[in-house]
Amino acid sequence: MTSQGTVLFDLFGVIAQHQSPEARTVLVSTAGAPAPAFWEAYWRLRPPYDRGELTGPAYWHEVGTSLGARFDSARIGALIEADISGWSAVDGDMVTLIEELAAAGRRLGLLSNIPPELAAHYEAHHAWLRHFEVCGFSCRIGHAKPEPGAYAWCVRALGVEPADVLFVDDRQENVCAARAAGLRGELFTGLDELRATLREHRLDAAAEGRGRTGN
Repeated sequence: MTSQGTVLFDLFGVIAQHQSPEARTVLVSTAGAPAPAFWEAYWRLRPPYDRGELTGPAYWHEVGTSLGARFDSARIGALIEADISGWSAVDGDMVTLIEELAAAGRRLGLLSNIPPELAAHYEAHHAWLRHFEVCGFSCRIGHAKPEPGAYAWCVRALGVEPADVLFVDDRQENVCAARAAGLRGELFTGLDELRATLREHRLDAAAEGRGRTGN
């Protein structure tokens, strides 16, 4: 029997890990730019890249221009590779939770701000993505969180009412935007807290069994 509730997960900061200090150092070194200026350009120019409006080479060309540098194709290739590597680590315990929820019949969706090259990397290397009925990758849906269109796209793709969806993200502005769109939004602060939240919403792996107790 399949649960009627749906959990919509953020990727980075929830299932996958944010860039490590070592990964950030590699990116800055590869760019050959001062760290403060590099990160200002990196994040300021990121939204169009995340929405799929720019390819990796075009994005890194713009970053270089912003820094007053001219990145050649070899440098751009190295930056793309370092960027992908820096966002590739996942939390094994969270993957286990995803597998538990899928095995219990929970409907799962993913909503991530992610550029094209990184999305392709995840699809090629992370088989657990198959547990998600819907993958709302920003580079393919044309909307990035916290834009309302990102949540609306996922709700339509899942074929459910917004209130039937529990959205989990590690950024408060994204959670607030989800709530404004009619979803149930919860801030991710850790695995144990998430398990408690899922129990509260009767969306944990054991919820269905509890619901049948005494029937």
